[in-house]
Amino acid sequence: MIRKIFVFFILALVISTTLIKNHTKNLDEKIFTAKENINYLNSLKEMVKLEHDYLTSPEKLLYLYSLYFDDELNFTLRKNIIIIDDISQINIKHLNKNE
Repeated sequence: MIRKIFVFFILALVISTTLIKNHTKNLDEKIFTAKENINYLNSLKEMVKLEHDYLTSPEKLLYLYSLYFDDELNFTLRKNIIIIDDISQINIKHLNKNE
């Protein structure tokens, strides 16, 4: 009788160890995925912050404007901006009117 209880106890330990190991493995995978997502979001946040800091300086904006655009930028109203969903909506003749 003691032998049967001992065998049952060993089997219970083996089964519980297997279940605990599987549960721990699943938790480790979830923790790894969460850490990877956090690292990605942190790097994305740093890039956006750098871009924001760089472009919000008025001196930088004036410098970039003079460097790249040479008075090519013009003011337009928001209602005049057209959103293009498909490339077939682009009117090539209309784009070349400045030439």
